[in-house]
Amino acid sequence: MRCATCSPLPGSGPAVCSRTTPIDPKTHGTGLPFNKYSWLTTHNSFAVSGTPSATGAPLVSMPNQEDSVTDQLKNGVRGLMLDTYDFKSDLWLCHSFAGKCYDFTAYQPASKVLKVIQAFLESNPSEVITVFVEDYSAPGSLSKALAAAGLTKYVFPPAKMPANGADWPALKDMVAQGHRLLVFTSKKGREGSDGVAHVWNYVVETKYGSDGLAKGSCGSRGESRTMDSKAQSLVLLNFFTTNPSQSWACVNNSSPLIDKLRTCYEASAKRWPNFIAVDFYMRSSGGGAPLATDVANGRLQCGCDTIAYCKANAPFGTCTLPSSSPSSSSPSTTRPPTTHSSSRRSFSPTQAPALAPAHSPSSISSPSSWPYQAPHS
Repeated sequence: MRCATCSPLPGSGPAVCSRTTPIDPKTHGTGLPFNKYSWLTTHNSFAVSGTPSATGAPLVSMPNQEDSVTDQLKNGVRGLMLDTYDFKSDLWLCHSFAGKCYDFTAYQPASKVLKVIQAFLESNPSEVITVFVEDYSAPGSLSKALAAAGLTKYVFPPAKMPANGADWPALKDMVAQGHRLLVFTSKKGREGSDGVAHVWNYVVETKYGSDGLAKGSCGSRGESRTMDSKAQSLVLLNFFTTNPSQSWACVNNSSPLIDKLRTCYEASAKRWPNFIAVDFYMRSSGGGAPLATDVANGRLQCGCDTIAYCKANAPFGTCTLPSSSPSSSSPSTTRPPTTHSSSRRSFSPTQAPALAPAHSPSSISSPSSWPYQAPHS
């Protein structure tokens, strides 16, 4: 849990205590294809508030996150979005414009974050990380940086990635084969020069920034195929404003994000997102982006409203419900007992919502009715 005000100004407004970590998607096994898991993803993972530019110049680029990539990985983030540029005879991470990096938009050399990823993979041999590179570098720059950081041995070879929307290998097989780093680049033709895959051959992606936030719609990013394209087996949901805002994230990373999951499920040929990308992932007025990841994993892995309800070693759709409470009239308490397991477990309001374990997205109760919506301290 993290307790802070929704305003970025210290001491302004009441503190909101929010989850920072999703339930580990591997909780119920690693035998499913990689595209049957959902991963919490940070937009501009390197753009951390309070970070001075490594060039010594004041940064004018607004931050998108509030803790280091090291801490993001500790908190269960498994998707990282990085913007790479050739700058000062090296590969740098910059939050810039017009395809060029400047002293005042340069955060740090890419090597610093890549070495953090290497250290995490080395220390956590069952984990898989996905890196989305918005690439403004020359051919060969990325592969050189990956090699220097000791990451080449972990990269999933593009030649072995599934074509035409086929299932990915099982997560356990990817781990066993050492293919624990997926690197997707926005540039075409980098399979040969850098050994990394062109993202939109394998991923459909929603509109990014404020254009993608319209309620009730889920359009695709311009470079991506349409969201209902079955030629790509991975789905990336972007949910953040064009101009980063902690206060916006605090309110909207909760119920509006869950609403967007359902909208995009319908738009994406009834597929739940594999990557949920947000700004300020630790901020919310409820379960936040970690809960959204739990919801997607529940639907993907067992057909339940959250992975917290998945029942181990049971058929798809068998869900374990939380104990009913006199103070809560959840729809789940009125559903016929023959539709789910009769066993019960108790969950904290910060762990999972009281949702019905039916198998269609329409069964998800309105997030605004969840009892833990705004747990102020």
